[in-house]
Amino acid sequence: MSVLDGGMLTTVQDLGRYGYQRYGVPTSGAVDRFALRAANRLVGNSDDTAALEMTLVGPRIEFLAPATIALTGADLGARLDGRSLPRWETVTVTPGALLALVGAQSGVRGYLALAGGIDVPVVLGSRSTYTRSRLGGIEGRALERGDVLEIVGTRPVLLGGRLMLPAGSQPTYPQEHLLRVVLGPQDDRFTAHGLRTFLSSAYTVTAQSDRMGYRLAGPAIEHSRGPDIVSDGTPFGAVQVAGDGAPIVLLADRGTAGGYTKIATVISVDISRLAQAAPDDTVRFEAVTVADAHDALRAQEEVLRRIGVPTAARPADRLRKVAAAVATVAGVLDSR
Repeated sequence: MSVLDGGMLTTVQDLGRYGYQRYGVPTSGAVDRFALRAANRLVGNSDDTAALEMTLVGPRIEFLAPATIALTGADLGARLDGRSLPRWETVTVTPGALLALVGAQSGVRGYLALAGGIDVPVVLGSRSTYTRSRLGGIEGRALERGDVLEIVGTRPVLLGGRLMLPAGSQPTYPQEHLLRVVLGPQDDRFTAHGLRTFLSSAYTVTAQSDRMGYRLAGPAIEHSRGPDIVSDGTPFGAVQVAGDGAPIVLLADRGTAGGYTKIATVISVDISRLAQAAPDDTVRFEAVTVADAHDALRAQEEVLRRIGVPTAARPADRLRKVAAAVATVAGVLDSR
């Protein structure tokens, strides 16, 4: 694929970079993991295959070879050779076809998967882009005009069948979001009034929201013993509350540790909903149990199974990941 325009923020992402948080390396990866996994399954890839994550205004792309693609996530106004391109289903494109994603109609993050996967270097076991450290993806940055993206392998992968996610299972992206959370691990650092405020108030997504985290504005959440703790790990979806009492939901590019109290964690299934929230959207929180979170995850996995079982990671991919991990460990040992 030849990139004619990179769009607002288009990066290569897979399911993330694991095993290096102890060294301060964020996991990164797709923010809306359901949409990424669905896109990959629709084109016959394994769930962790690298694809494009496109934010608000997507890229313009010319296909240089035949390809099988799938668009999922936000409706970014996709046009293929000027015609509307459906989302959540498999589409075959021909050489010379022009894909343009003109702007968000609903949701903010779209995903474009290609059969075979996007071939960028594997860094620390992942192809994901972490722009703050210029790590992974294409030179650690967003797509730019003139970039050429290749598919893993020497030939384009074309699938004979056409898959789609049933309309009833396709997510919708309203402007009001109810996020289920599991309270803790520091909910005891808040007053009863603070907990009631958190679970009963409407918060607004601010413009200071990105892949690192969503900053929310609304009624202040009252601490009982101040906002600071001894720094500890920060899970995907953790809700930090700093000294101003405003919640921040940590996402894919979050720091690996933090010293602010965490009142709750958004359950895995609902992180994808927040990933599609735009500035000025409304967010509310609802407390659920861990068992409820597991039930919701099982239901989501059932939706994905309707698309198909993912292919196993390719042997070449496994070897590259193993080689990258070995090289990293050797580097650490050499530095001692």
